[in-house]
Amino acid sequence: MNRQTKVLLVMDVVESVRLMEQDQDDFVRRWQQLVQHAEQQVLPLHGGRIVKSLGDGLMLEFASAQSGMKASFALQYFSDQDNAGRPPERRLHLRMGSHLAEFVSDKHDIYGTDVNLTARVATLAGPGEIVITAELRDNLTDGLEADIEDLGECYLKHVAKPIRAYRVGPPGHEPVIQSPTAAAPDFRPTIAIIPFEARSNEPEHFVIGEVIADGIIAQLSRSSDLKVISRLSTTAFRGRRDVMAEAGDRLAARFILSGSYIASGGKILIIAELVDGRTDQVIWADRISGDTMDLLETQSELLDRIASAATHALIDTEAQQSLIQPLPRLDSCSLMLGGISHMHRSSIHDFDRSRQVLEAVLERHNRAAAPRAWLAKWYILRVVRGMSDAPQKDSRQAIEHAERALDLEPNSALALAIQGHALCQLSGDASGSLHKIEEAIRLNPSESLAWLYKSVWSSMWGESAASVEEAGIASSLSPLDPMKYYYDMILASGHSINRDYEKAIVLAKRSLKANLCHQPTLRALLLAQGESGQLDDAKRTLDQLLKETPSLTIASYLAMGGEHSSPRQRLALVLRQLGVRES
Repeated sequence: MNRQTKVLLVMDVVESVRLMEQDQDDFVRRWQQLVQHAEQQVLPLHGGRIVKSLGDGLMLEFASAQSGMKASFALQYFSDQDNAGRPPERRLHLRMGSHLAEFVSDKHDIYGTDVNLTARVATLAGPGEIVITAELRDNLTDGLEADIEDLGECYLKHVAKPIRAYRVGPPGHEPVIQSPTAAAPDFRPTIAIIPFEARSNEPEHFVIGEVIADGIIAQLSRSSDLKVISRLSTTAFRGRRDVMAEAGDRLAARFILSGSYIASGGKILIIAELVDGRTDQVIWADRISGDTMDLLETQSELLDRIASAATHALIDTEAQQSLIQPLPRLDSCSLMLGGISHMHRSSIHDFDRSRQVLEAVLERHNRAAAPRAWLAKWYILRVVRGMSDAPQKDSRQAIEHAERALDLEPNSALALAIQGHALCQLSGDASGSLHKIEEAIRLNPSESLAWLYKSVWSSMWGESAASVEEAGIASSLSPLDPMKYYYDMILASGHSINRDYEKAIVLAKRSLKANLCHQPTLRALLLAQGESGQLDDAKRTLDQLLKETPSLTIASYLAMGGEHSSPRQRLALVLRQLGVRES
């Protein structure tokens, strides 16, 4: 075997599976053209060779940092030229990672930890980007051989310690990379609402379809989980044939909501359907009737029912995809939404799948803050749901992931809110958690999770009356949230802490109706029942809680964090009264 030190470069195609499914022949043809160009033009010119083919990628070898950089810039340029004039969804974007690697080779392959490290470095790159390690950067002159941007300490999957990484581009370019994803990636699914059509020829009825679309758009726009196309764009598709395929392509909307209506004598019947543009399948449809004047109400019951049902169907469809499809086949949007949805389900299988899905998103978008923030939330839930066999370790993981998210996006209200929640729930850092949560609210007063976590903070360390008010604000900011049961649980906890037991019990039971085995909800209900003297009901709730966490003790409950807060101590007292053992 032969030991060598050379520059390795790994490149692959971003979302190659999606492009392959979109048009397999076109993808294969374009990839073959790229490989042919590399073999015949780029590599001979720069003294490189193909070490191995990785299916939708290549591993290349060069004698020097300079030759490796020149070759990578040439390949990116060829790819950019190929993309010119193509619609965004048809563009083939390369991402590259390079490292000055030490490895062992034989006639079959090359081996070594540095080989694997180079492949991992490529996952740090976004579409159209090149990322290199510090070892390679030390062999380049900034501004002469490349424009270099320091990315700081970066974490790689299955690599114990962070590595220092740099993004590079051709010299003389500012900014370093003209990346199509220079902004933070948007993981939300896109929905377009087409004005509904009248099933009558009465001219005065035509405007009703616009009113329905406007109202649904207003409702859906309040959801942080969706990206909603403006009606200034969707109104052009009213009454057009084959609206689904055309609207999906022209508006880049994955989901299309449309329908028709019949209005007569002050009553209206609305027929609505939601179509998944990827499959042209109807994923939800319904007939909803009521008073025509209801459409003009600020809180329209008809429009709320349509918006709520469509939202849940859309999110359930995306979440189900992330359960049944192999992860590499899913687009990032489906992965992200599936990861968020599954972590809030009762099933241990779904909960564990959530982490796998979020980690898959991070492999593609290593410098995106949102998936890392949600992974921090996953570790928080693992501890507070009593599922962790190492609460201290998982607490550290939660805080570290939130910190990494903020390193990537310091002004992310979501990441700040989740970090504050971690400090509140897991470490008992009352002042530190309050500072983070209030900063999140200052940056984005409409971030519902920030208000929700402010409610948790107030119930544990502040005023119980404020907790109820803040949970109400959170709920109003996300009225169609698929985690509505979670909002109800926080509000129930606030009422419990405020000793308004009747409201607490109603809300907790409503939350359990949507998620029967949610342990924090069971604990909120248990506190309200126990302190209000409903001991028989409290015992039944405790039995249900023990089914979920058979090893529950007073000590294990307090070890979840914040053990000195008043609510924790009050529930511990109820548990003692009901005979739960100390340890």
